[in-house]
Amino acid sequence: MTEEQFQELRSRVIKKLEIQLDPRLTYHNPGHTKDILAQVERIARSEGISDRQDLLLLRISALFHDTGFLLVYADHEKASCEVLTEYMAEYDMDEREIEKMKGMIMATRIPQTPKNKLEEIICDADLDYLGRDDFEPISNGLMKEFLAYGVIRSETDWDNLQIRFFENHNYFTETCRSERDPKKSKHLQLLKQKKML
Repeated sequence: MTEEQFQELRSRVIKKLEIQLDPRLTYHNPGHTKDILAQVERIARSEGISDRQDLLLLRISALFHDTGFLLVYADHEKASCEVLTEYMAEYDMDEREIEKMKGMIMATRIPQTPKNKLEEIICDADLDYLGRDDFEPISNGLMKEFLAYGVIRSETDWDNLQIRFFENHNYFTETCRSERDPKKSKHLQLLKQKKML
C-alpha cells in the first residue's frame, strides 16, 4: 500500500466513523481514532521503529482498532478485525501482514496483552491520554459513554473503576513510561483525593 492509498483509506474510514458511529460513543469516536494514529507515529519514532512496512501496518491497525464499534459494543476488537479484513481485500496485503495487524488490534483489548514491540506501541497509544494534560475531558467522555451503555451507574462507580484501572495499568514502552507516567501518577493522586472528599 502506498502512502497515497493509506491517506485515501484514512479519509474513507474516518468519514464512515463520523457518519455511522452511535452518538453515545463520546470516547470511542473519530477523535479518539485520530489521536491514536498520531500517538502510534510519535511513539514508534521515539522507540526507533524505522521499517516502512512495520510503520504502515501500525498506522492501519490504529485506524481500524475501534471500527468494530460500528457493529457491536462488547467485544468490539474481534469485530474490528473483521472490518479490517474486509477492507484489506482491496489492497495487496498478504495474510501474514493481516494477521500481524489483527494481533495489534486484539492486543488493545483490556487487560492489554501485547506480544511484541508493535503491539506494545499501539497499546500505549490507545491509553496515552492517561498521562496527558487533556486527561480530564477525555476521561469525562468515557464516563458519559459508560453511563449511556450501562457499564456504570454513577460517578462514584466511575471514580472507583478509574482508581482500580490506574493502579493496574502500566505502560509498555520506555517512551510512555518516561513521558506519561509522572502526570499519570498525579491524576491517580487527584482521583484518590476526590474519593476522600
